[in-house]
Amino acid sequence: MNTTKTNSNWNTIYQLGAAAAICAVLMGVAEILITFLPGGNSAQETVLDWFQLFQDYPFMGLRNLGLLNIFLNILAIFTYLALYGAHRKTAYKPLAALAAIISYLGIAVFFATNRAFAMLDLSVQYAAATSEIQRSVLEAAGQALLSVGASHSPGTFLAFFLVESAGVLISYVMLRGEVFPKAAAYAGMLGFSILLLFEFLASFFSGLSQAAMLLSMVGGLLSMVWYILIARRLFQIR
Repeated sequence: MNTTKTNSNWNTIYQLGAAAAICAVLMGVAEILITFLPGGNSAQETVLDWFQLFQDYPFMGLRNLGLLNIFLNILAIFTYLALYGAHRKTAYKPLAALAAIISYLGIAVFFATNRAFAMLDLSVQYAAATSEIQRSVLEAAGQALLSVGASHSPGTFLAFFLVESAGVLISYVMLRGEVFPKAAAYAGMLGFSILLLFEFLASFFSGLSQAAMLLSMVGGLLSMVWYILIARRLFQIR
């Protein structure tokens, strides 16, 4: 009875992990579509640019500071747990556990450094400020937040590095463990490796925006393929 109950619990986790993977794909599609909305493809060079974006398009300000990544990281919690469970009876169980731990560390770092809602609050305060001293203080506070929480910058590099490294590792486990199709493993290893390269270039090198964005697009599409393939397999595991 205990074995049956355990299997039933894991079956539920597989279903949740698969559903989370499908939701991650939908989030990726939403990210692409949002780019075409007003303010979706604008660049913010200064704190005042960010304040203006938040005042004109609050959702876009939140999105540009990682709102969708908040939801993606929540979904990843279920996906990585399901992937660990799928490999718990293989020789690669320790590596699957390590991948899950690394991903959870990355998720924790991301939540600890995300400043989207704090910047929204500062932008509201800045709009209501009545003196230059207040504006100067709020501008300095905004700069401090951006130094930590601006997406694809040195401040957020560690979080993305950990999560994407976990993606490469669990994809390697998938390749060796033979629970998932090899196509899924290759898509994950290549896609997350490209995203790692993108994060490195975007965070530490200026003047490479076009090349970095191309890498982001390719890596993002491959990761979406990865999510679709693992979702399909997780729905089948019993």
